[in-house]
Amino acid sequence: MNDALAALPAHLVRKAQALDVSDPLGAYRARFVQADGLVAYLDGNSLGRPLKATRDSLCDFVDGAWGSRLIRAWDEQWMDAPTELGDRIGRAVLGAAPGQTVVADSTTVMLYKLARAAVDARPGRNEIVADTENFPTDRFVLEGIAAERGLTIRWITPDPAAGVTLDQTKAQLSDRTGLLLLSHIAYKSGYVADMPAITAAAHEAGALVLWDLCHSAGSIEVALDRSGVDLAVGCTYKYLNGGPGAPAFGYVAGALQDELRQPIQGWMGHADPFTMADSYRPAPGMRRFISGTPPIAGMLPIHDMIALIEEVGMPAIGTKSVQLTEFAIEIADEALAPYGVRVVSPRDAAVRGGHVTLDHPGFKGITAELWKRGVIPDFRPPHGLRVGLSPLSTGFTELATGLAHVRLLLAEAATHG
Repeated sequence: MNDALAALPAHLVRKAQALDVSDPLGAYRARFVQADGLVAYLDGNSLGRPLKATRDSLCDFVDGAWGSRLIRAWDEQWMDAPTELGDRIGRAVLGAAPGQTVVADSTTVMLYKLARAAVDARPGRNEIVADTENFPTDRFVLEGIAAERGLTIRWITPDPAAGVTLDQTKAQLSDRTGLLLLSHIAYKSGYVADMPAITAAAHEAGALVLWDLCHSAGSIEVALDRSGVDLAVGCTYKYLNGGPGAPAFGYVAGALQDELRQPIQGWMGHADPFTMADSYRPAPGMRRFISGTPPIAGMLPIHDMIALIEEVGMPAIGTKSVQLTEFAIEIADEALAPYGVRVVSPRDAAVRGGHVTLDHPGFKGITAELWKRGVIPDFRPPHGLRVGLSPLSTGFTELATGLAHVRLLLAEAATHG
């Protein structure tokens, strides 16, 4: 038995090992790069591990399309890459029909483009509704747009250990609301918002809705079309394993595309980019939401991960996500709670995403020490240790080992008191 695992009750160790043996997705872990000295990677909700296949993809790209075809590759394959990959993400991960998703800029830029387009599409409505617990980028982007357009932001203040509810949203919506922006999964607690009901409530008020899917895409099943969603944005470097700085995706419902005018009008969003026209004429459909030259090299790792997700299917991935988070909570309740650790993520799997947040006043220092040991969670102020569990690359014994190290450090801190 691993020395750290000896810190856990034996029945939890046996359960971890049994879960690994019976895990139908366990074999897929071997497809990811396994770094030397890494004991437990519990931060897949910040940056996913690279696939081994991506090594070959990058080499093939340098020697092939880029190295041999050079500029000809734009005509041969690259021009349509943002929409083709967008459609694959839509089909495999988002529950979106073709022609509604594009891969283009960073999450921040995509949020700006779609949020700004949305408020301009609702003239006469001078309010945006958002929540105080959302990720800083989302809040900062809205503050900038509100300043540009002379709008007011009405803030929902949810419980940080939970998330935004339908009733809280309804209380802020009115006939002055042009846009509602929320995260589908709260980045702190992992709470899953009621996307269909909240979207319907916003529509009843006459507003458009923009969902941030950064912690949803590739972690839980998402149904944008079925939920009647207007707009969505998400990153690809978490559960879609696109690598640091990988481009984001944007979704615009087909019925809205001709109505919205995106604010960063670049040549690649023009109806005919290579005419070098004197004035802007938007491309038909989703292509109009592209601005500059697409990040072709940055899309390569995403293709590899989407292929894996297509092979496995989101239902199976979602099932393992629940198993991992349930087991993390079980270990925390039995092995960490005696040291004052609290689970501040939802206990109901129906409203919990792919990470579990644990709370303890000593976690900032403990997280730094864990990193030295090769155990990698992340820390969110004031006291939150996030255990991010990427279903295709994380094992149950790996999870147990990481949390065993947390227990050892808590016990050490208690001894030195």
